Amino acid sequence: MSQEREPIAVIGTGYVGLVTAAGFAELGHEVWCVDIDAAKIERLARGEVPIYEPGLAEAIARSGELLHFTTQLGPALERARLLFIAVGTPPTYSGDADLSAVDAVVAAVPPGELRALVMKSTVPVGTGAAIRRTLDASDRANFAYVSCPEFLKEGSALEDFRHPDRVVVGDVGDWAGDAVAALYAPLGAPLVRTDIASAEMIKLAANAFLATKISFINEIANVCEETGADVLEVARGMGLDRRIGGHFLKPGIGFGGSCFPKDVAALKQLAGNSGYHFQLLNAVIEVNELQKRRVIAKLHKHLGSLVGRTVTLLGLAFKAETDDMREASSLVLAARLQGEGAHVRAYDPVATAEARKLMPGVEFGGSVLEAITGADAVVLVTEWAEFAQLDWAQLAQAMPGRVLIDGRNFIDGDSARKAGFEYEGIGR
Repeated sequence: MSQEREPIAVIGTGYVGLVTAAGFAELGHEVWCVDIDAAKIERLARGEVPIYEPGLAEAIARSGELLHFTTQLGPALERARLLFIAVGTPPTYSGDADLSAVDAVVAAVPPGELRALVMKSTVPVGTGAAIRRTLDASDRANFAYVSCPEFLKEGSALEDFRHPDRVVVGDVGDWAGDAVAALYAPLGAPLVRTDIASAEMIKLAANAFLATKISFINEIANVCEETGADVLEVARGMGLDRRIGGHFLKPGIGFGGSCFPKDVAALKQLAGNSGYHFQLLNAVIEVNELQKRRVIAKLHKHLGSLVGRTVTLLGLAFKAETDDMREASSLVLAARLQGEGAHVRAYDPVATAEARKLMPGVEFGGSVLEAITGADAVVLVTEWAEFAQLDWAQLAQAMPGRVLIDGRNFIDGDSARKAGFEYEGIGR
């Protein structure tokens, strides 16, 4: 079998692992997907995809016999020399990345034939060097190691795999780096071939910069509210500058998800552990938290005390086109509203099942109308496409209150005001 179509293994079947596996299967590779979660593997083997990601279920179904799902590492080791590690690295209480799942994978690969561990998981700078020491001390010095960070955005992850902005390969210039670069070559993306530590830092630095851009435009939005400027016009004028660009200049109620909060905290912690105080990232994190408090302040402005008030959250996932509730703004808003004595209702077209596990005391509606009936105020949290088509005049008839806080500047404010709502966006 040619190198361009050689079998690979993907260890971990979360967002990154499944998308990576499906993407390589589309390119014609046989992929062995390994996970310790037996229930998840059984679902995948039946053709059930346990996460919501546009196009992913269809891509897996089209892959046919190219995708294999197993809880055992052995079948993958028999066929693949490239082992992609795509397990979770959540933050610990200290802010450091929890590498226990990564360590377990490294420990589980036995000595033997020439293999390469290819790191897709986001790990601190220095992880590759630590794994190299572990391999050298355990009769696996013949193993290679490659850092190949992922840049997949939830909601468009499969398209991001198919059309990447760049492919980063960090290695020592050996066969493994060549093999990984060859795997991605059919995608035609710019290749950044570099050392392992730099590849690890590229991932953290990229996410921290994008998070900084979001917090910056949120600060500008807050100043716009005080001065009468319109942040959407400001962002439009800024974004036309090629040095700045328009991406991630959308003000709102803060960033969430599995990447930005974790990676910003990880880079801040990494710098601190290295003896450097990363002051800018402290501000990025603080601004992100303050944005959620400002929503509560807007509700107070219109309603006074929130005790006994009913507030509906529209959208719960951290962003549209995903069911991911990790670090979602809705979690913070719901908890703070409940702490203020409010009754919280919620609706999300996809993420309700996940949200129920994380939002005790919240009443979930099966539709927008059901969720807002009887509400004093509505807060749009996630910009699902269906919310842009709502008939606010009809919805107004179901609400005793008329407060509408648009946390993403997603709704047509003029239409909402004509329907009788007291509409407030962010920075407008």
